[in-house]
Amino acid sequence: MFDSREYEFSDITLILGGRDVTGVRGIKYTVKQEKELVYGKGKEPLKIQSGNKSYEGELTLLQSELEALIAVSPDKSILSLQLDAVVTYGNPSQGDVMITDVLQGIQFTEETKESKTGDKFLEIRLPFIFLRKKAQYS
Repeated sequence: MFDSREYEFSDITLILGGRDVTGVRGIKYTVKQEKELVYGKGKEPLKIQSGNKSYEGELTLLQSELEALIAVSPDKSILSLQLDAVVTYGNPSQGDVMITDVLQGIQFTEETKESKTGDKFLEIRLPFIFLRKKAQYS
């Protein structure tokens, strides 16, 4: 029987630096690779050559989660932290295939706080870069 259930945000678990982050509001990460067309005789490309890979993302957290990160930083700045993140998608109780991405060597590139009138809570966006992504399926 085919199950067309889609993964929901509530099916995501984020473990950052060995800690389950319950105040996560969003996560986005991208793997890019330089690619270039190689030309020779004629007008059409002959091949596509690959270059360096790059890894970047953005984490959206509640203020309390940012403060927890700052508390474990030796100099009280998230810019000096290097952490691994484990992101799992799926709910085994629903019969989902579990997908796990391990983001190795995350370092945050900005620390910005912003609030405006009417806000009921602070939502913090933290851009980051990382060294590599390892995907696992179970």
